[in-house]
Amino acid sequence: KCKELISSKDASATKGLSETAKAIDKAAAKNILHKNTAARRKSRLAKALNAANK
Repeated sequence: KCKELISSKDASATKGLSETAKAIDKAAAKNILHKNTAARRKSRLAKALNAANK
């Protein structure tokens, strides 16, 4: 969902990123994702958002 907002350059992509990051953090807290995997995914989404805003 967040990737779709970023690729469409939607103004609500920042909000979508924070919601996605929250979901990723919850998954990491429950050991569904490794903490480094969660950090990598959040980092890549933030990087894509910053690149789209330029």
